[in-house]
Amino acid sequence: MGKRSMLIQLRIERARNRLHHLTEKHGNFQHPAVIKQSMLLDELINQYNRTGEQIKKPIG
Repeated sequence: MGKRSMLIQLRIERARNRLHHLTEKHGNFQHPAVIKQSMLLDELINQYNRTGEQIKKPIG
């Protein structure tokens, strides 16, 4: 696993924990702070998936 994907994984875990905290704090999934954090988490997951795709491409 590359350094970049490890860094993204760490950021994903932090974002997921923050999303959980915000959901408990605001009591629902429709609060703007929860939606914003969910979108941030989605983008990090997309970045991670793109990193994985780059690794899996055949050489040559």
